[in-house]
Amino acid sequence: MKSSATRPTLKDCLPCLSSESQGWENIVVEKFQHQKGEGNCSYSSEHTICLSLAPRPVRLMQIQGDKTYTGLYGKGDISITPAKVPFFGRWDGEDHYLQIRIASGFIQTVALEALAINPDNLELQSEFRIRDPQIEAIGMMLLTELQQGNSGSKLYIDSLANVLAVHLIRQYATTKPQIPIFEGGLSERQLLQILDYIHEHLHKDIKLIDLAGLLGISQFHFSHLFKQSLGTTPYQYLLQQRVERAKQLLKQNNHSIMEIAFLCGFNSHSHLSKQFRQLAGMTPKAYRTLK
Repeated sequence: MKSSATRPTLKDCLPCLSSESQGWENIVVEKFQHQKGEGNCSYSSEHTICLSLAPRPVRLMQIQGDKTYTGLYGKGDISITPAKVPFFGRWDGEDHYLQIRIASGFIQTVALEALAINPDNLELQSEFRIRDPQIEAIGMMLLTELQQGNSGSKLYIDSLANVLAVHLIRQYATTKPQIPIFEGGLSERQLLQILDYIHEHLHKDIKLIDLAGLLGISQFHFSHLFKQSLGTTPYQYLLQQRVERAKQLLKQNNHSIMEIAFLCGFNSHSHLSKQFRQLAGMTPKAYRTLK
């Protein structure tokens, strides 16, 4: 099942110094720097996470619905605003933060498919100035994609979005769910079916929903079982196989490195070079010259 969010217009009066944004199917990431000031916003179909990137703590007053918090926000502090909850903020100095918006419909889909939770009963709670290492880690990975200007592998972004969704449900739902335990990994038949599909579609942008759909299970469930079976994530395995195919093509001398990048599912020469260097310890050009 797919879920997509309607992207509402941000109605605010924020004195913005700079901003960057990148959107994918179920998640939007934006980095802001604001001067001293105030502003408000409300998203009808997205939950909002704000992660402070400010090197120096900023005194911030926040109002979410009927809840108010005032205090210093420093790097790593997080607030969570559920969908449909109006937000108002006032800060007394230059603020720098990462905003992650995740579609509420996607959260509901994950709750139903991965955790067998009735989405009609799912509600997230507002949070002020919390610390959450997992959200911060996911935020930093999304920030890297944003700063590098990557459209991002759909498999990679889908995986991050699913992990974030399950974490939000586990930790911040008003009613704590019973979390299923996944053990045993995929069967040999299931694993071979997935590996064959990946190898046949290396040149395409494979989505997590494509792989999970082959087995008729949730994306989150699939990711856990795949890692239990091979000891690596679907995205890491996909990268390894793309680099291995690139090695084969580089030895044939029939294609340019740019052509090989696209044949192996990389979106540019530089993307191939970066991943190739990380996994093979050298550039594609250097590898081609080896005897």
